[in-house]
Amino acid sequence: MNKLHFTIKILAVSVALSVTCAVSASDATGYVMVYHKDCDHSLHMAVSDDSYSWRAVNCDRAVVSGRDIAEQKGIRDPHIVRAPDGTFLVAATDLHIFAMREGLRTTDWERDGRAYGWGNNRGLVLLKSPNLINWERHNLDFSKLATPTFAKDKDGRDFAWTDVGCVWAPEMVWDDAANAMLIHFTVRFGTTPTRIYAAHLTQDMTGLADAPRPFLVPQTGSDFQPMYGILDSDIVKDDEGVWHLFFCSHEHTAAIRHATSKELFGPYRMDYGFSDGEKHGHEAPNCWRRLDGTWVLMWDRYTMKPHNFGFNETKDFREWRALGFFDRGEMKRTGFAEQKHGAVVQAPAEIVRALEEHFKVNN
Repeated sequence: MNKLHFTIKILAVSVALSVTCAVSASDATGYVMVYHKDCDHSLHMAVSDDSYSWRAVNCDRAVVSGRDIAEQKGIRDPHIVRAPDGTFLVAATDLHIFAMREGLRTTDWERDGRAYGWGNNRGLVLLKSPNLINWERHNLDFSKLATPTFAKDKDGRDFAWTDVGCVWAPEMVWDDAANAMLIHFTVRFGTTPTRIYAAHLTQDMTGLADAPRPFLVPQTGSDFQPMYGILDSDIVKDDEGVWHLFFCSHEHTAAIRHATSKELFGPYRMDYGFSDGEKHGHEAPNCWRRLDGTWVLMWDRYTMKPHNFGFNETKDFREWRALGFFDRGEMKRTGFAEQKHGAVVQAPAEIVRALEEHFKVNN
């Protein structure tokens, strides 16, 4: 692991390997979106043939129940990728923010909120599938790790993984050099500001192959703590070999930031000219590609009621065009609403058709 410094006041400590995004297989002709809903804390899906008009799978009911797969009986923040062998992977936050209200636990949070903060949890859920219908599930509990955290409390003492206050918003990219999937996610120790950690998955993509290490950490102050929180990182590489980093920064109002580098691990240059046009709090950037090569930046406007996704598109990451929100611009949806924290992957048309047919037949 090498320690590198971003030029945007962000410290990066990351694996000294060449990492590339998982490229959709050449058989992909359609699109699949995953998201969660607050009403059931479960995995939901929508599909599209053209990437503009989306339709709900299973009538906007869960395709995988959070109660069946998560330690907290609920999941949030699902992310989906397709590995080079065609396997679909979903990673999600193991967290239910209404579990006490729904009788799933006797406390407001899994642990004391004064010590671990809002929405505290210990882990993530991994799902893998060849067809988006049959899923294999594995749970990751970071509080059981005995490896160093590379983080300190306000007195300069090392945090242990038992001090983890949250593990949120996992996203994945394929590492060509290691021939493995890299997963990166938001971490908080105690109630300190959030930061980004990363680790490789095992070859069968069912667990961690190496110890999580800091990946993106804001500049720290004299109290050893990040000066503000960052979360929800996403990274893609364009056809010119430039890496594009998107993340949510709480330096001011929660907003999406964009930075670029010719090397995955930096130094990154902040794109101060970038704006998605949204002035209200939003998060969860997911940058995905259309079959025609156009890039789409999708994000969660969580301050909107009801919740909705915003969209921007670009061909070169310099000129951006706002597409508005679902049903308030060019992006349309049928049969679903109030979706949260989504991600999109390209998929073969036959898998999309089989997915839809499966839930029609089994309802």
